[in-house]
Amino acid sequence: MNKSKKRLILAAPRGFCAGVDRAVKIVEQALLKFGPPVYVRHEIVHNKRVVESLAAAGAVFVKELDEVPDGAPVIFSAHGVARSVHQTAKSRAMLAIDATCPLVTKVHTETSRHHRKGRHILLIGHAGHPEVTGTMGQVPPGSITLVETAEAARQITPPQQDGLAFATQTTLSVEDTAEIITILQHRFPDISGPPSEDICYATTNRQKAVAELAPETDYMIIIGAANSSNSRRLAEVAMRAGAAEAVLIPEASELDFDRLDKADIIGLSAGASAPEILVEEVIAALSARYDLNISHQNGPAETMHFKLPAILRDEAV
Repeated sequence: MNKSKKRLILAAPRGFCAGVDRAVKIVEQALLKFGPPVYVRHEIVHNKRVVESLAAAGAVFVKELDEVPDGAPVIFSAHGVARSVHQTAKSRAMLAIDATCPLVTKVHTETSRHHRKGRHILLIGHAGHPEVTGTMGQVPPGSITLVETAEAARQITPPQQDGLAFATQTTLSVEDTAEIITILQHRFPDISGPPSEDICYATTNRQKAVAELAPETDYMIIIGAANSSNSRRLAEVAMRAGAAEAVLIPEASELDFDRLDKADIIGLSAGASAPEILVEEVIAALSARYDLNISHQNGPAETMHFKLPAILRDEAV
C-alpha cells in the first residue's frame, strides 16, 4: 500500500539547553567519580526518559533529604533549591553538588540582593513549580509575593508600595511575562528589576522558533513532559501563533495518527528538557507510516556552555 505524503518541518533550535545538558552531565560524572548510589533530590530535569536512564546507571531519586544517608553525595536539580536545603545537607555532612542552572542562580542572586536592600519582591511564576519554590526559599518568608497572571498583576496589593522589585521564573511564556511586567511597571513606576526579564535564552529561542513555524503547519507536535513548564509553554505558543492544532506528547507512543492522517504539513519541536532521542523516535514512527519530506527550520545556533562544578571538572570529558 502506498504511504500518504507528508511534509515534516523540524524546529530549530529545539531540545536540550545548556542548563539541562550540564545538569545531566553532573549526575553522570558524579556516578563515575563516586560510584553508585548517587542521590538526586527531585527529578534532575523534567523528563521521564532522562530520569529513567540515570536511575538505571545508579542514580537514586528522592523527594527530600531525609531519604539520603548522612555523608552521601546528593545532587540538587537544575530547578534550584531553597537555602534551607543547602543548610540541611551541610548539617548532615552530605557531599552536596548543585546542578542548578546558572540562569536560575542569577535569579536567586538578584532576589537576595533586592531583599538585602529592603525591597519586597514580586515574583512572576507558577505556584508549586520547583524553580519558584527554590527562588522563594532564598529569602525569609513574607519577602516575596507570587504573581501568576496579568489579572493578578492588576489586582495585587503588596505589603509596601515603595521599595518594590520583580523577578521571573526562567521558563515562562515570553509574551505573557512581558505583559505582566508592563502592568507592574505601570502600577509601580519605581519598581526595580533586571535589565531585561529573566526568561532564559533557550526558552526565548524555542518559543520564537515555534511561533514562526506554527502558522505553516496543520499539526504541531511538541515533545516534552506534562510537568515541564517550558514544554507546556511551547504548545501554548504554537496555538497562539496560528497552528491549526498543537499537542504536547512525552514520546512517540503518544502520537495520534487519526489526527495526523488528516494533516499535510507537520511541525516538530521539543522542550529544553527533552533529549534528541525522543525527536528521533517520533521521526521514525512518522516515517514508518508516511512518505515524509523532511526539512529543517533555519534557526540560530546555540553556543552557550556552562562549566561543571569544580568537584567534578577533572572528570569531565
